[in-house]
Amino acid sequence: MASSAFDRTPEQNALIEGWTPPGVDVSRAHSARMYDFYLGGKTNFPPDRAAAEQALAAFPYVRVTAQENRAFLLRLVRHLAGLGITQFLDIGTGIPIEGRNTHDAAQAVAPESRVVYVDNDPIVLAHARALLSGSPTGATAYIDADGRDPESILGHPTFASTLDLDRPVAVLMMAVLHFVPDEDKPAEILRRLTDRLPSGSYLGLSHATPDYDPVGWAAIEEAYHKSGIAGQTRSRAAFTALVPDGWEITEPGVVDVSDWKPDPGAAPQDPVQVSCYGLLAHKA
Repeated sequence: MASSAFDRTPEQNALIEGWTPPGVDVSRAHSARMYDFYLGGKTNFPPDRAAAEQALAAFPYVRVTAQENRAFLLRLVRHLAGLGITQFLDIGTGIPIEGRNTHDAAQAVAPESRVVYVDNDPIVLAHARALLSGSPTGATAYIDADGRDPESILGHPTFASTLDLDRPVAVLMMAVLHFVPDEDKPAEILRRLTDRLPSGSYLGLSHATPDYDPVGWAAIEEAYHKSGIAGQTRSRAAFTALVPDGWEITEPGVVDVSDWKPDPGAAPQDPVQVSCYGLLAHKA
């Protein structure tokens, strides 16, 4: 059986004709590939790993942050599917992880779930086939767009053909907004993304925070900036303030992602190591 991108080494992937899209610069670190490295993935290259190691030197628990964030995503999606939400818009998808993506969690609970993934990283686009698999009774689709440009998403034909705005939609932005500095107006981006959503929709967000270790996270920001990656961590209050007017944060509120409806019997996590807030908001 031919190997997949999930079980090849990064170098083997790079040698396969057509795997790396034309024009993709793998000589520079990219946040999605660094995140893939933290999660133990194989879609990363030496510059990504070098930058990630610098971040790990600044804050040794980055892998814990990434792993707890992914676990939060899956719990949140399962929770929403259990509430009857069957439409998901996952913005800033990142590189897929076999069996641990939004459609995997949603369709395990509600096979009819429909998921639209959005990212503007050509490497993610190269993996779109893996993302587009799923339940035959549901649907998955991929839009190549920038989350900072909501109109390019909401006005895309794939969005209109996959999701129905007459029914509630869950918008997910996991570990995305800390790559949107204040000058790019993240609160305005969220407002534009959610204004058209019907009553009963949900907004799921997670965000790295310096609240527990300001020195360590300042060093992480510096490591990312040196690699050419913009970013801005935020306090609990600053993160909460990004939620658009008219949306109510549901229980348990704005908490460490590991404390958001943890699985029964899950071991408590050190909030310093997690350093990532999560929330789920509802549109009345």
